[in-house]
Amino acid sequence: MSIQVGETLPNVNLYKMTETGPQAVSTESLFSDKKVVLFALPGAFTPTCSAAHVPGFVVKADEIKARGVDSIICTSVNDAWVMDAWSKHQNAEAILMLGDGSADFADALGLTTDLTEKGMGVRSRRYAMIVNDGVVEWLGVDEPGQFELSSAETVLTHL
Repeated sequence: MSIQVGETLPNVNLYKMTETGPQAVSTESLFSDKKVVLFALPGAFTPTCSAAHVPGFVVKADEIKARGVDSIICTSVNDAWVMDAWSKHQNAEAILMLGDGSADFADALGLTTDLTEKGMGVRSRRYAMIVNDGVVEWLGVDEPGQFELSSAETVLTHL
């Protein structure tokens, strides 16, 4: 079963790129005492993720933050190097791009999908959530192959 509105996010490590390489950062430190928009997707550099999902948040970042959001975080089952390269490719400076390379976070949320038959292994489902002080206030999870509930525009309607 996946995480539900009103529940607290699990505390696991995600990975960000620094000048000295990947650095673990706990979800507790990312979400405590903050209002955060989190969105996740199956993979960096994949068609829908690169053409629509991330670009929507890039374009709407200022509008999202103007509604009292402290940070916008994107996770994917990729390593920190890939997420850093993808961030640069997408001009996503306003978004904290974090690697969930072993799908630990996606699994702890109950939001994984098995794409082994497509050669991608276990990945994150496509979703977005609004988190306040570590507690999920709103959650939109797209069905496989869909992109609607997790868009920046949909998130804005819930802020």
